Amino acid sequence: MELERQVLHKNKEIGKAFSQITLDDDYNLPDFKPDLTKVIRERGTVHFDEVHVNNGHVWFKGILEFEILYRTDLDSGKINSLKGEIPFQESLSIDAAQEFDPVKVEGRIEDISVSVINSRKLSIRSLVEFRAVAEKPEEAEILTGVKNEADCEIEKEQMDVLELVTDKKDTLRIRKELSLSSNKPNMHEILWNSVQLRGINSRMKNGEIEVSGEALVYVLYSGAEEEERLQWFETTVPIQGSVECNTCEEDLIYRISADLAQSDLEMLQDEDGEERNLLLEMVIHLAICIWKEDRIDMISDLYALDRQVTPRFEASCFEKLLVKNDAKCRISDKIEIDAAQEDILQICINEEKLEIEQTTMTPEGVLAEGILTVEILYMTSDESMPVAAAKALLPFSQAIEVPAADHPVKIQLDGGIDQVTCVLSDSRTIEIKAVVSLNLLAFEQQNRQIIADMEETELDLAALQQSPGIVGYIVKEGDRLFGIAKEHHTTMENLMETNHLTGSYVKPGEKLLIIKTVG
Repeated sequence: MELERQVLHKNKEIGKAFSQITLDDDYNLPDFKPDLTKVIRERGTVHFDEVHVNNGHVWFKGILEFEILYRTDLDSGKINSLKGEIPFQESLSIDAAQEFDPVKVEGRIEDISVSVINSRKLSIRSLVEFRAVAEKPEEAEILTGVKNEADCEIEKEQMDVLELVTDKKDTLRIRKELSLSSNKPNMHEILWNSVQLRGINSRMKNGEIEVSGEALVYVLYSGAEEEERLQWFETTVPIQGSVECNTCEEDLIYRISADLAQSDLEMLQDEDGEERNLLLEMVIHLAICIWKEDRIDMISDLYALDRQVTPRFEASCFEKLLVKNDAKCRISDKIEIDAAQEDILQICINEEKLEIEQTTMTPEGVLAEGILTVEILYMTSDESMPVAAAKALLPFSQAIEVPAADHPVKIQLDGGIDQVTCVLSDSRTIEIKAVVSLNLLAFEQQNRQIIADMEETELDLAALQQSPGIVGYIVKEGDRLFGIAKEHHTTMENLMETNHLTGSYVKPGEKLLIIKTVG
């Protein structure tokens, strides 16, 4: 029997792992850096240099890059900064992962702290969370037809499925020259900077993916004039770019996540030879998944009257898009700085980080819970400590509607920061308002028994002759007319004709007359 099959491409998760480790190291200030008396602000970023799989283990190495803004022991009010890194090499166990299986590894800094050992030495300590997910490309063959369908009895059912079209990573590079506003003095040294993505949107067109949004740029620097007084500069840089994607079509389902992997700010001279320009270079990593919706007429069972046909079934899981839903969550709170800190004169820089901590399925949909971390640098009224920092943790929760499903549901949830404003209420209180976007994809997991193969043998005529030629049958719960016909060696057409049925549906308790058919 010649079979016709349709091949679906998908990724199958074969394992995942999670661990938390503490990275710590002592760091000596370089000779060219002035002594340190107090740490004002610290932050860190995890970078991976290498990831590979071997014997059920995911090995990775990279660096924890840290930055510190601090007060020196030189002139009163002098501020400086430094950068350093802590290398790491770790492994996670995923038993089913093989050497060439694609593995996604993420690192997230849970906490970073800096302790002053002495004026030339620091202790850096960071709690880092690592997650690894191993997936394997898989092809599922679905039986859709038989070359000579008249030779056998076939039962078909329609199934809506998603086929994975593209799963890849790409890079968008942005290069932009910025200029200080006319009321700002020339730059002497950049002490601290922040580049953050806002309102990133993506749109698929034929052959490419368009990415738009903006980057907020903050710079704290020492001025070249006025005895190198501290200055700050902020601006918004529009993001507009595209990456090639041959499989892109406007009606496909997609998930595109954007992450600012790297940002560099370099001082440049303007046409008059003064340090008034900045060169901003950004590297944005894009994780791209694209699916195509398809409706397949699948052969769910078959048999023949003139020979013994035995299908071999195997379990398989197919995904169906349940809903694509976006939500906006508004967050607001007031924070008061610690009593030991200096009064706020003016807010300079606010940096934010969004973490979705937990997602819970509820009867109404998905409840997303997380934390928006806001780090604020501000100018003080104390000339001996002109810059100070404050930190706020703003919890949030948002319900996202998801329709009811007959099968288990898998969700993919991405979060982004649309807007954050920090307003000074008084010298010790800051009011924070934020808008967070949550983008949800919900997939229904359809676990099906599909025909993987079949065996054909000669019909057992002796056994067939021993079975009764006419049977009275009472339909039971869960019976299908096709299954009844297969069990009693006849056809659905004969059953419908004999029992004057107008359709294939039968209900429990219904009485049928069955006449055996010999092919």
